[in-house]
Amino acid sequence: MMGWPWLSCLLFPALVVSVAANTAPMFASNMSMVSLPEDLPVGAEAFWLVAQDHDNDELKYGISGSNAYFFNVTSNTGEVKLASPLDYETLYWFAITISVSDSYNNQVQREMQVIVEDRNDNAPVFQSISFSANVSETLPVGSLVLSVQATDKDTGSAGAVVYSIEKVIPATEGSEYLFRILPNGSIILNGSLDYNTKSSFYQLELKACDSGGLYNNHTVIQCSSSVFVSISVIDKPDLDPQFVREFYSASVAEDTPQGTSVLKVEAMDGDRGINDPVIYSISSENGMSPGWGWGKGRGGGSVRATGRSCSCCFFPDSTRPGWFDIGKQDGVITVNSPLDREQLLEEDEEVQVQVTLSQNAGSLTSAFRLQLCSQATETHPNIHGQEAKASIWVTLRVTDVNDHVPEFYNCSLQDCAFTPNETQVNFTGYVDEHASTRIPIEDLTMVVYDPDKAGWSSVVGNGKAGCWGSNGTFLLTLGGPDAEAFSVSPQRAAGSVDVQVLVREPSLVDYERQSVMLVQVTATDSVSGNASVASVTIHLRDTNDHRPTFPSSMYNLSVFEHSPVGYVVTDSIRASDPDTGEGGRVTYSLLPGNGADIFAVDPDSGKVTVRNSELLDREKQAVYYLTLQATDGGNLSSSTTLQIHVLDVNDNSPVVSGSYNIFVQEEEGNVSVTIQAHDNDQPDTNNSLLHFSLLPSPFSHNFSVDPDKGILRNLGPLDREAIDPALGGRIVLSVNVSDSGEPALWTTVGVTITVEDINDNLPIFNQSRYSFSVRERDPGVQVGMVEAWDADQTEANNRISFSLSGSGANNFMIRGSVLGSGQAVGRLSLPLDVSLDYETQASFSLIMSAENADAQGRETTAEVLVTVEDVNDVPPTLDSASLQGIRVAENGSQHGILVNVVAQDRDTMSQVEVQLVNVICTKAGVDVGSLCHGWFSVLANGSVIINQSEAIDYEACDLVTLVVRAYDLTTDPRFQAYSDNGSLPITIEDVNDNAPYFLPEDKTFVIIPELVMPNQQVASVRARDDDSGNNAAILFSIFQVDFIAKDGAVIPFQGFFRVSTSSEASVFTGNIDLVTSLDSTLQGTYQVTVKAQDSPSEGPAQEARITLNLFTVDQSYRVRLQFSLNKEEVGANSEKIKEALAQATRTTVYIVNIQDIDSQVRARGRSYLDAYFVFSNGSALTLDQLSMMIRNDQDSLTQLLQLGLVVLGSQDNQESESQDTLRNVTIGLGVALLLAIVIFSTIIMCTQKSYQRKLRAMKAAKEARKTAVGVMPPGSAIPGTNMYNTERANPMLNLPAKDLGFESHSSSSDLDHISVNSLDDNSVDLENSAQEIKARWGMSWYLGFLT
Repeated sequence: MMGWPWLSCLLFPALVVSVAANTAPMFASNMSMVSLPEDLPVGAEAFWLVAQDHDNDELKYGISGSNAYFFNVTSNTGEVKLASPLDYETLYWFAITISVSDSYNNQVQREMQVIVEDRNDNAPVFQSISFSANVSETLPVGSLVLSVQATDKDTGSAGAVVYSIEKVIPATEGSEYLFRILPNGSIILNGSLDYNTKSSFYQLELKACDSGGLYNNHTVIQCSSSVFVSISVIDKPDLDPQFVREFYSASVAEDTPQGTSVLKVEAMDGDRGINDPVIYSISSENGMSPGWGWGKGRGGGSVRATGRSCSCCFFPDSTRPGWFDIGKQDGVITVNSPLDREQLLEEDEEVQVQVTLSQNAGSLTSAFRLQLCSQATETHPNIHGQEAKASIWVTLRVTDVNDHVPEFYNCSLQDCAFTPNETQVNFTGYVDEHASTRIPIEDLTMVVYDPDKAGWSSVVGNGKAGCWGSNGTFLLTLGGPDAEAFSVSPQRAAGSVDVQVLVREPSLVDYERQSVMLVQVTATDSVSGNASVASVTIHLRDTNDHRPTFPSSMYNLSVFEHSPVGYVVTDSIRASDPDTGEGGRVTYSLLPGNGADIFAVDPDSGKVTVRNSELLDREKQAVYYLTLQATDGGNLSSSTTLQIHVLDVNDNSPVVSGSYNIFVQEEEGNVSVTIQAHDNDQPDTNNSLLHFSLLPSPFSHNFSVDPDKGILRNLGPLDREAIDPALGGRIVLSVNVSDSGEPALWTTVGVTITVEDINDNLPIFNQSRYSFSVRERDPGVQVGMVEAWDADQTEANNRISFSLSGSGANNFMIRGSVLGSGQAVGRLSLPLDVSLDYETQASFSLIMSAENADAQGRETTAEVLVTVEDVNDVPPTLDSASLQGIRVAENGSQHGILVNVVAQDRDTMSQVEVQLVNVICTKAGVDVGSLCHGWFSVLANGSVIINQSEAIDYEACDLVTLVVRAYDLTTDPRFQAYSDNGSLPITIEDVNDNAPYFLPEDKTFVIIPELVMPNQQVASVRARDDDSGNNAAILFSIFQVDFIAKDGAVIPFQGFFRVSTSSEASVFTGNIDLVTSLDSTLQGTYQVTVKAQDSPSEGPAQEARITLNLFTVDQSYRVRLQFSLNKEEVGANSEKIKEALAQATRTTVYIVNIQDIDSQVRARGRSYLDAYFVFSNGSALTLDQLSMMIRNDQDSLTQLLQLGLVVLGSQDNQESESQDTLRNVTIGLGVALLLAIVIFSTIIMCTQKSYQRKLRAMKAAKEARKTAVGVMPPGSAIPGTNMYNTERANPMLNLPAKDLGFESHSSSSDLDHISVNSLDDNSVDLENSAQEIKARWGMSWYLGFLT
C-alpha cells in the first residue's frame, strides 16, 4: 500500500486546452409576454427589450413577424414604441418575434406574447335607431311594452349597459313617470293609459350608457346616441257611450197619434278610436232623480219640492209602460200608445209629474212632465264582455187636451179630494141685507174643478197646492131670478178654485123685501164651451149694509223679477165706503195665499210693494194671484183680485259643463267636440236662447263653432309647424257662450287643443348644390359646411342626421351638430388618417343626405362637389409586372440583359431612375452573405444585366434577390421621392455539377450475433448532394462486403446485408439491414462499402462511396450476474439495473436473458441475468474488467447491491460455485499477501518501464495522425491499439486517456504487447497491475463476500 504515493508522483499532468469562444446574447427571463392597454397612444413607449451578453458586445434589437407593424424598436437601446393603434375588440392578443444580435453569433430570436388590455373606448350601440310598438290602452301596469337592446364591445363594467328614459313626449302631467325601463332593456308600463283622456301616442327618448371604465387613465362613462321609441296607444272598448247633451226635454199632446216623433236623443261611443255604433232603448218609464222630497198632495198624490222651476210637483200612483218607444238606431222617441195626461194625476209611482200654472194671452195651459230613462248601448261588448251602456233622463211634457167639463164640489179647496161623491149642484149660503158689493155669501163652500192641465198655482194653506191649466180654464157666470143682485167671483179660473157669490147690488139685497134669494152659478169651459150649473139659495140677514168697494174686481199688474224691496207694484188701487166716521175708514190687507210673503200692502194707502226681492224669481213662479181686502171701521170689507205677472229679467248667465282638453294629431286628426251649456232663464225666450262664438285669437280662424249647437270643429288640417314652438303644440281657444237677453250675459270657456307633432316635414338644405376644394395630402382638414332645417317641432321628428354617399364617400366624414331646434350644420372634413390624392382622383361628386327618424325612410339630398388641388407629392412606383421572378442557370450559361424593371410616376414633369438598394443571397432560405453581390447589376433605366456569369453557383446560392427602388429627381422636397422597395427574385437553376457526399457520422456499429436477427437494422449512412431536384436524388447500394478476422484474414461476403434508401428534407439515409443470421463464433469486423449515386435528368450520374466497420462481439464476452430476487422482480428492475451498470462501465448494456436459478443448485442467488457490455468502438468488457469498473464506482455498486446483486461471474465459473467458503477466504488472503510482496518487489522496475511505454505511446499517436482516413494499412497502423486505421483509435481522440485498470494477460513478459482493450491509453501502472492480478484470481468470491 505504500506504493500509491510513488505511483501518483510518476503520473504526468494532463494537458488541457481551453478555447474561449464568443457566446451569444440571451434575453431576460421576462421577455416572453407583455400586457399593453388598447388606449396607449401611437408613439408612446410600450416596453423595452432587455438582453444580456457575457462578452459585453454591442447588441442590436429587432421585432419581426406578421404583427411587427404595431411597434417601432430602437435597435441600439431596445426601446419599443407603439406604431399602430391597438384595438382589444379586433385583436386581443398576438405574437411577435423579438430578436437580438451581437454581430458575432447568429441572431437570437424568441416569441413574445402581446396581451391587449381592454379599455372603455366604445359606447353602447342600439341595435336599431328607432323602435315602435302598439299597446292597448288597457295594458296592465307593470306589463312589458317592448324591449330594446344595446351592445357594448368593451368588457367588464365598461361593457355593462345601463338604460335610461331621457324624455317622454308629450310632456304632459304624469307622462314623465308613465314608463320605466329595466336593466335588461325591457320598457315597462308604470302608469295607466287612456286613449281618450290622455295622449294616444308617446315617444320615449332612450339612452344607453356603460357602467364606466378606464380610458386614457381616467374613469369615464360612455353613452350612446339617443334613440326614440314610438308607442301608439290602441283604443279599447272600455268606456260607456256618452250622450251629446246633458239633458233632453220635449212636449207632447195627450191626443198625439201613435208613431209620432217626439224627440231625438244622440249619443256617441266614448272610445274615440273605436266609435262603435250605439243602440237606443228605453230602460224604464218610471223612476225619479235622487234628492226629491215627498209630501202628501191633493187627490192622494205625493208632492215634492225640488230645486227646479216647479216648486210643487205631483206624482201618480202607477207607471204607464209602453206609452213611448225609441228607435234603436236613430234614437227618435215616438208615441207608442194613447196618452192620457189626467191618468197621471191619480197614480202614486216613480213617474215625475210637474204641474205648472201659466197664463198666456188670457188662456190657461197645463202640462204634466214624464221623465224617461233613455239608454244607449254599444253594438259590441266592452273589454269585460259586458254591454257598454249609458242612461239619461228625458223629460217629456204631456200637454193637456180639453176633454173634461168643469164640475161643482161642496168642499173647501184645500180639503177637496175631487171624488164623484163630492159632486153637488145645490148650495146654500147666508148674507146680511144690504151687504156691500162684493161681500161673499157666507157658509158657501163651492169649488169648481176641471182636471184638464193647469197653468198657474197658488198656495191655499198649510203648504198644500192646487193646479190649473190652459184647457182647464173656465168662466164663471151668475144667473137665476136674483142674478142682478149678486155676482160670482172669480169670473175666470183654471183647474180648481173656490167660488164666491158676492153681493152685486146691495140695494136689491133687502131682507125686508125678500128673505131668500136664488141664483145659478154656471161654469163654462173657456175653450170647449161645455158648462155645468149649480143653484145657490141665499138666506139674507138683516145687518149693516154699507161696505168698502173697489172700482174693479181684478187688476192685472206686472213687476220685474228681483225688484228691490219696497218697489211699488201699484199705488192706484183704492176702495171706497159711503159710510162716514169709523165705519167709513178703510184699511187694506192681503189675504193669505201664494205670494203673500213676497208682496206687502200699506194698510192705509193700499200701495202694493215688493216685500222679498230674493223670492221674487220668475224661474220659480211666473204669476201670482193675490186677494186685496178693504175693511171699514165697522169691520165690513170687500176684496179685489190682483193678478201680478213676474216679468223675466236676464239674470242668469249661461252655464258650461265640463272642461275641454283635446289631443289631435296634425294633418290627419280632426276636432269635433260639443260645448255643453244651458241657461236657467225663461225657456223659449231670448234670455235663455244660447249663442256660441269663438273669441278672436291667433288660431281662431282655423276653427268654427256651430252658433246654435256649440259643436267646435277645425276648418282644415292642423299643422303643428304653424304653431309657435314655444307653445308646445297647444292651441287655446276661447268659446263665448251668450244668451240673447238685454243686456246679454255670457260665459267664456277655454278649449285647449294639443296638436301632436308627426314627422311630416323633410329636412331642407339651404343650397341644392355645394362646391368645395381641398389640397391633396392634407389629412384631417375641414372641407366645408352644409346647413339643413326641419320644420317639425319635436326633437324626435326634427333631429337631422347627415350622411354621405357616392364614389369616394368613405374618404370623408360628416359631423352634424345642432344649431337650434330643427336646424343643424354638417361639417364635411377628412379623417385624421385620410388625405386625398389628386393623382388617384381629382374630384369627388358626392350626395349629401339629410334625414330624420322618418318611418318611411325619406330623406333630402344635395349635391356636393369636392375638387382636389394637385400637389407634387406622389413618389414613383415600380411596375409589379416587371418584378416577376426570372431564372438563370449556373456556371456561365447566360449573359447580357435579363429583364427591364419599369418605374412609373403619376406626377407631371417627373424624372425617374431605378436604383439598386440591396442584394440578398440565400441558399435554401438561409442568408449566405455577400457572395452573389457581383453577379448582377441594375442600370438607371431599369435594365438588369449579368456581370459575372461564370461565378454564378447554384450550390453556393440558389436565390438572388435584387432590392430596387425608383427615385424621382423632381419630387417636392416635402414629400418622399423614393418608391417602396421592390424585390426582383432571380432563381439560380441547378446544373449537375456536384457528386453526392456522405455526411460524417460519430457512430460505431456493433453486431452481437446472438442478439441480431434477420431483417434487423445494423448500421446506417447519410449523404447529400448540393445539386437540386433529380440531380440531388441519391440512391444507395451495397458495393462490397468483407469480413476482417482478428488474425487479419479477409473473407468476402455477399448477400449478408442490404440497404434501403429514404430521405428527409435534402438528406438521404441508407439503412443497412441484416439479411441472414451471422455466425456467432466469428471474431472480427465486417467492412461494408456503400455507394451513393445521384439521378440526373440528363447527363452522366455522379457517385461516392464509404466503407463502414461493423464490429462483432462473440459469446466469450457474455457475463452472468446473480441476484437475490426472483426473475420477475429482476425483470421489473431491469431498467434500473441497466442504468446502474451503464453508469459504472460507460458501455451499452445488452441483456440477453433473465432466469431463476434451480433451487437444487447451491447458490447465493435466486436468479441470474446474462448481458453484454459493449463500448462504442465495438470492444466489450470481460468479467474481470466489469468487476473492476463496478468496484471503482461506489455509487453504482451500492445501487446494484440494493437491487439484489449478490454474485458477479462468467457463465461457466458461476454454474459451479465453490463448496467451501472458508477455503476461498483462505486462498484469497494468501493471494493478497503474495500480491503485496510482488508489488513491493517490482515497484522500482515499473517506474522506469512506465516512462518508456508512455514515450512509445506518444510516438504511436503521431503515427496515427499521419494515417489517412479509409486507408487500410497492411498491419497495425498504430502500435498499442487493435485498430488498423485511425478511426476509433484512442490516440486520434487527442484526449487524456483514463486507465480502466484492465490489462490482458499474455505469455510474453513484454509490456508493449498489443492491448486487447482499445480504450487502453498505452501506459503501465504498477498499482493497476497489482489490482489486475487481484481481480483475475479472486473477484468471484470477493463479491460474494461483500454480500
